[in-house]
Amino acid sequence: MTVLLWCGFVIFVVTMLAIDLGVLNRKAHVVHAREALTWTGVCIVLALLFNVFVYFLYERQWFGVEPLPGGGLQAATEFFTGWLIEYSLSLDNIFVIALIFEYFRVPALYQHRVLFWGILGALVMRGAMIGIGAWLVQFHFVLVLFGLILIWSAVKMLRSGEEEIEPDRNPLVRLARRFFPVTPDYHDSRFFIRLPPAAGSNLPGRLAMTPLFIALLVVEATDVLFAIDSIPAIFAITKVPFIVFTSNVFAILGLRSLYFALAVLLRQFRYLKVSLAFILAYVGSKMLADAIFHYKIPAHVTLGVVAVILSVGVLASILARRSAVAHGALRPHDDGASDRGPLGGA
Repeated sequence: MTVLLWCGFVIFVVTMLAIDLGVLNRKAHVVHAREALTWTGVCIVLALLFNVFVYFLYERQWFGVEPLPGGGLQAATEFFTGWLIEYSLSLDNIFVIALIFEYFRVPALYQHRVLFWGILGALVMRGAMIGIGAWLVQFHFVLVLFGLILIWSAVKMLRSGEEEIEPDRNPLVRLARRFFPVTPDYHDSRFFIRLPPAAGSNLPGRLAMTPLFIALLVVEATDVLFAIDSIPAIFAITKVPFIVFTSNVFAILGLRSLYFALAVLLRQFRYLKVSLAFILAYVGSKMLADAIFHYKIPAHVTLGVVAVILSVGVLASILARRSAVAHGALRPHDDGASDRGPLGGA
C-alpha cells in the first residue's frame, strides 16, 4: 500500500509541474512581484494542506504506514519543521541564483524557464540523495558525520563573504564545452541551436549550447552544493523517508515563485544569512546530541528554535536598515543591489 502512497505523491508533483509549464507559463513572460507573491502563497497553502494530510496519514495509519511514537502530531510537526528549515535554507540559494542570472545577463523573460528546468533537475537529484541518505543513516557514524557537516557548513557560511560566480571553473560547464560549442548570444528561450553548416558541406551544422543552457548548468551545480547542507539537516529532524522527501519537494516547488518575489528584497535582510548559519549549527548539534549522547530534542522544540532564530535575523535586519537610513548611510528605497545587470538596473 505504501507504493500507492509514493506513486500518488509523484503523480501529484508531475501534475503540478505539467500545469505550470503547459498551462500557466506556456508563453515566456516576465514574472512580476504580484504574480510571484500569489504563487508563493499558493505553494505555502498547498504545503500546509499536505501537512494536515500527513497528520491523518500517520494518526490513522492510512496506506499501511509505520506508526510513529507520537502519532499524527509527531509526523505533522516533523514535516512542518523540515519544510520550514528547507524553505529557509533555500533563501540562501535565491541569493546565488540571482548572482548567476546577473552574471550571465539572463533576460527576465527567460528566467522562469531556467528555474523550471533547474527545479525539475533538483527534484530528481534530491530524490536520489534522499534515497542514499535514508540508507546511510542506518549506520551510527553517518549521523555523526552529518552533524559535523552541518556545523562546518554553518561556520563556512558565517565566514564567507559575497558569493562569487565562476562558471569557467564549474566541472559541469567545462565538461559540456568539451562536446558542444557555445553561442555568444541568446536565442530566445532555446537551450540549443543548430549552427549553419560549413561552406560547401551537405551535412547539418553542429549543435551548440546557448548561454541560457550554461546558466541552467550552473544553477543545477549550485543546488547540488546546497543539498549537501539541506539533506543532512532534514535527517536531523526525521528519518522517515516519506516525510523527508515530501518536505523537500514542497520547499523546492515553492523556490521558483519565492525567487521572483524576494530576489531583490532579500538583499535588504543583511542578518538573514547569519540566522541560516545558526539554524545549521543548531540542527547539526541536535544530530550530534542524538548520535553521541542519545538525547533526542523533540521536533516541536526544534520548530520553536528555528522560528525564533529566523525572527531575530529578520528583526535585526530591519532595525539595522532603519538605523542606516536614519544616519544617511542608506537611502530609504535602496535595495543594495549592484548597479549592473538585471538586478540593479541597466
